[in-house]
Amino acid sequence: MIKIGEITEKAPVITGDVKTQTAGSIFEEQPSAQGIVVLKNDRPIGLVMKSRYNHKLSAKYGYDLFMGRPIELIMDSKPLIVDQEDSITEVSSLAMNREEQHLYDYIIVTSEGKYSGIISIRNLLIKFAEVQADLATWTNPLTGLPGNVLIEQKLNEIISTEHPFSLLYADLDHFKEYNDLFGFKRGDLLIKETANILIKYLFFKKNENAFLGHIGGDDFLAVVPHFGYEQLCKNIINEFTVVAKKYYEEEDWDRGYTVGLSRKNVYEEIPLVSLSIAVVTNQTMHFSSSEELSNAAAQTKKKCKSIHHSCYFQYSPKQKVHL
Repeated sequence: MIKIGEITEKAPVITGDVKTQTAGSIFEEQPSAQGIVVLKNDRPIGLVMKSRYNHKLSAKYGYDLFMGRPIELIMDSKPLIVDQEDSITEVSSLAMNREEQHLYDYIIVTSEGKYSGIISIRNLLIKFAEVQADLATWTNPLTGLPGNVLIEQKLNEIISTEHPFSLLYADLDHFKEYNDLFGFKRGDLLIKETANILIKYLFFKKNENAFLGHIGGDDFLAVVPHFGYEQLCKNIINEFTVVAKKYYEEEDWDRGYTVGLSRKNVYEEIPLVSLSIAVVTNQTMHFSSSEELSNAAAQTKKKCKSIHHSCYFQYSPKQKVHL
């Protein structure tokens, strides 16, 4: 996500003790400037927007009240101030939640508390629209999760470091049959439910730097920065089992299969949808490329899918499938 410091702009600055007419001179000399930042010891203490400056001075007795006096009397002493490390999404939300009279004011950007620049609402909205367009390009339209390009970037990132990681390749078994039998709308809902379960258990404090991507269809790929995948997989599978039950008639669930017309136009038993999670870690092995890592995950998934229940399986000849 783009940090707000990457798109800061320049604006005139003054100190709080300068006279009001100084701000007027700056606005005359720099017609494009819509605001002036007021500083004290390089830290922002206020903002003077041109529109509000003109309004105050043109009001009855305004000229006599403010002209020749410190700019502190006319400035906004509580402007929106953000840190350069804040994301453009966070800043956009803060900016749009301001009172209407301040909606189009500059946003002041700081670095370690000191003035760094400003963001105009016009440029913020333009950049935010670009970010949203990029997100639409690189994310899966059904779940909004990162798509294949960002997944590939994540794989390259984790193999290039020595930090611990566990890769979880999650896949719905017998989903195609479910889709054919119940329709793509219910199938899409089941995929979204699966994504929500993964999000619920992947993104909490221990997994602060977790990643979850949607490869496509019913395939997901997650990365967590540790080797404690077992309880994580158990939690995901347990909740998936509870959720999946809602997508079947009770009698189908109780007997463990549904009955439907096959592509050969023959009625047959169709297994219930289950969840397979293939796990690959760098605890005892090193992967030299994202392709090698992907192949290990794919091989492990094949072993996992040979079991007719939800399970997880680690890429290691010594490990067993866990139901």
